[in-house]
Amino acid sequence: MTTPRPDDSILPTAHSSPAEVRRAAREGRLQAPTAGLAYGFVQANLVILPEPQANGFLRFCQANPKPCPLLAVSEPGARSCATLGSDLDLARDVPAYRVFREGRLQATVSDVEAEWRDDLVTFALGCSFTFEHALQQAGLPVRHIEEGRNVPMYRTSIPLVPAGGFAGHLVVSMRPMKAADAIRAIQVTTRFPQAHGAPVHLGDPSRIGIADMRSPDYGDAVSVGEGELPVFWACGVTPQQVLMDAGVEFAITHSPGHMLVTDIPDSELALL
Repeated sequence: MTTPRPDDSILPTAHSSPAEVRRAAREGRLQAPTAGLAYGFVQANLVILPEPQANGFLRFCQANPKPCPLLAVSEPGARSCATLGSDLDLARDVPAYRVFREGRLQATVSDVEAEWRDDLVTFALGCSFTFEHALQQAGLPVRHIEEGRNVPMYRTSIPLVPAGGFAGHLVVSMRPMKAADAIRAIQVTTRFPQAHGAPVHLGDPSRIGIADMRSPDYGDAVSVGEGELPVFWACGVTPQQVLMDAGVEFAITHSPGHMLVTDIPDSELALL
């Protein structure tokens, strides 16, 4: 008896498999942020660079593991990566990509087949969406999922370690919580160092150079309730700002909030 294929008209949910999420992105049905999809599986930020810049970016990631936790690095020109999953196309399986030329954002597109080159190296970096399932399992609020929005992300004044010709400042994602929940969130997310780990700051956003919480640099603003603190984690959008600051000739990344959903179980990244 043949197992029926899922209805392709249905958008993926928390209960979808990673392959179903990737197929929906590949076919153009999924164009929204991936927060809350395929619970229990690692989501990844992508940075795709020509090989001459890849070695320098690798050194930058090694020098800045908090915003750039390396999960996998592809061979030049490869559109698949067995470490991340089977039936996986790096050029088509993200809901939205960003294409940069000469350090400027040129376009946001649904696939990058037309841009693909034989010298491109893909870096998959850990993403905070990975630990959000653990936060929810612990009964902690994840406001952007509750409100159906993209996570708010902000540029900060926190300097990065220069390496490989790259430098800049940290970008953070924010989730508002009451003080007791923030303490528990620190405990939960510390177990996921390959998904940015524990927060880098909580409380007064001006202390890290954020002037207006209502105007995130990436993503969407979310409500902050009475008695709640903004809690900030290192964010995988950091490399996108770094690439623009470096004026790279050519680069491809995911669009903020629109991740590659991998076949890696969250449990493989969790420390006991």
